[in-house]
Amino acid sequence: MTANMSVPVQEQRSVPTVMIVGAGLGGLLLAILFERANIPYHIYERATVLRPLGSAMTMGADILPVFEQLGLLEELKQISRPLSSLDLYNKDMKFLGQINLKTRKAVTGYDSIIFARPKFHELLLRQVPAHKISLGKKVLSSEESDGRIIINCSDNTKYEGEILVGADGAYSGVRQSLYKRMAETDMLPKVDQEGFSIGYVSMVGVTSPQDPEKYPILKDSYAHFSQVLGDDNCSWGVQSVANNQICWILSTQLSPSDAKEQQFRNSEWGPEANEAMIRKYRDFLCPWGGTMGDIFDATVDSLTSKVFLEEKAFKTWYHSRTVLLGDACHKMLPGAGVGAVNAMQDAVVLANCLFNIPDNSMKNITVALQGYYRQRYPRSFMQFRRSNGMSKILAGQTWMERALRYVLLNYIPDWVQQRSFAKTLEYRPQIAWLPLVETRGSGHVVPQECARRVIEQQQPPQAV
Repeated sequence: MTANMSVPVQEQRSVPTVMIVGAGLGGLLLAILFERANIPYHIYERATVLRPLGSAMTMGADILPVFEQLGLLEELKQISRPLSSLDLYNKDMKFLGQINLKTRKAVTGYDSIIFARPKFHELLLRQVPAHKISLGKKVLSSEESDGRIIINCSDNTKYEGEILVGADGAYSGVRQSLYKRMAETDMLPKVDQEGFSIGYVSMVGVTSPQDPEKYPILKDSYAHFSQVLGDDNCSWGVQSVANNQICWILSTQLSPSDAKEQQFRNSEWGPEANEAMIRKYRDFLCPWGGTMGDIFDATVDSLTSKVFLEEKAFKTWYHSRTVLLGDACHKMLPGAGVGAVNAMQDAVVLANCLFNIPDNSMKNITVALQGYYRQRYPRSFMQFRRSNGMSKILAGQTWMERALRYVLLNYIPDWVQQRSFAKTLEYRPQIAWLPLVETRGSGHVVPQECARRVIEQQQPPQAV
């Protein structure tokens, strides 16, 4: 972004009040951005207790500059480790090959880092004032009246604002209500009325801190990511993170008939009892020694959860005063590790577009949401397709997916893989009203798309 496109913010503007439904990673980052930009907001979360779940999560140059802008990068590094490769094994622990990540820093200027998702959720949550989050607010429907958007919750409460953000996951109540209203007037595309494509059923967890003498791999200063391809459509993996903890994942690939049966099952993260799946994987070998049962026994139930891994790229992201973000509009398989990153990129671009509107008129709100969709839809769809491909490489068990994996690991030169990675990491949206982080590394970086309006006398960010 050239300097002459930045203008100082001096004028007083009327900005819309935003209701954010969902306190996941995307919703929390959006709240943090609104907090720093003095945009009025409130979060409504369906859970009665915020209990962060998930397993390992990776991030790189495509989102880390934002945390550098916010002054949170060093704190993020404290809960992370750099990741150098993805190592693949068969069920007998024969090494199949690896996907190299070591050279990314020279190209992008940032390490690929890995951490436990619950730790990251806690970091974000600390930046948002507690009084701006209401729990136990499951949104059943929404409606518009007199220039306002109203949400109706399951506890018979109602709330209103000028913009509604659905950041409430794959089975978003905000999206379902919006789509219902649009379908009644024949405004909803047919593709958005179709269900998810479910590919895997998965269980994830994070162990308590482990003894490095038992798992010497934990002594390394960098993280290890080991994935095993088994039989009967099974795969499993372990990842080392900070504090000597081990993240793990079990996945069973579903056949088309199995996937159809699962279509209407709950796919929310949650600490459900999954004894059958645990028993099935308990005696499988762990790449770092012992069995997966040893890993399970070191994991508390509250950090274990099960989820159906599905995918769908929705075409409709906004209408009138409602806009969607993250899994609510693009649910990705986890193979490329970019689902959460894309939700956070959504948050950055949406915040930029709303920050730049001259007033809270319906006309300017529409222009802002159009700009958000224009910037994010093509990028997210590209990542949606990449996630599908990487999931096939890391966990796919069909003969075609096995053949694809064999070719990638044995015949595709490393420089070809790195060029593909560099292409995906050249898109790095940053916060429009904070000083931009300088470009690092030798790779190309896409110029910032939002107009910049730098806040004068910006104070150093303070954690709440």
